[in-house]
Amino acid sequence: MIKINLLPQKRAKLRVARAREPGGADIWIGVGALVAVAVIVFFALDQPKRARLRELADQDKALQTEVNEKTKALQGYSELKKAADEADARAISINRLINAKIVPANVLHELGEILTPNHLPTMTETMAKLTGTGLEGDPNKRIDLTWDPTHVWLTSYVDKKGDFTLEGGAQTEGDVTQLSKRLAASVYFVDVSPSREDRVNDKDSGITYYKFTITGKVAY
Repeated sequence: MIKINLLPQKRAKLRVARAREPGGADIWIGVGALVAVAVIVFFALDQPKRARLRELADQDKALQTEVNEKTKALQGYSELKKAADEADARAISINRLINAKIVPANVLHELGEILTPNHLPTMTETMAKLTGTGLEGDPNKRIDLTWDPTHVWLTSYVDKKGDFTLEGGAQTEGDVTQLSKRLAASVYFVDVSPSREDRVNDKDSGITYYKFTITGKVAY
């Protein structure tokens, strides 16, 4: 029987296999290389991007602050402009009242203006808005710009210590209404109201008209 000793060959193969296995030093070298790559990526790519994001965030914050300040300033300007416009309107109304000297001659002139076609009474700024057709207009005070004052005639005007009585005739009730609205809108008169309105049939001409009486106060 022939015997063969295989131990020397097994030991040689084992030494070769162990030589091929990575040692501890090789593992640490690989780990170090990975760490180095990560550090390079962090400082070369990630850090600049993070810095840029922080820079953009700071710029956005500064821009928002500037926008808020300008918005606040514009709001303040709008309020100041509104106050200035209201002050100008009040000044115009006051000057108009000052210029409208309430004396008997001017009162009669105002009546003549009211009864002139395409003429309006002397009004304050506020009253002009109330008698107009805009959003601030009051339907109860609104003046008909197409009204023909020649449909009205006066027969008497009496002023007793500021209380006036106006009498006359008109073709229709609407003519009396328009005359009353114009008197009430004028800066020369207050507390204006039609106190009497009768339908009359003229015997000579056969024409029917309205005889009216309007009372109020003169703004002396």
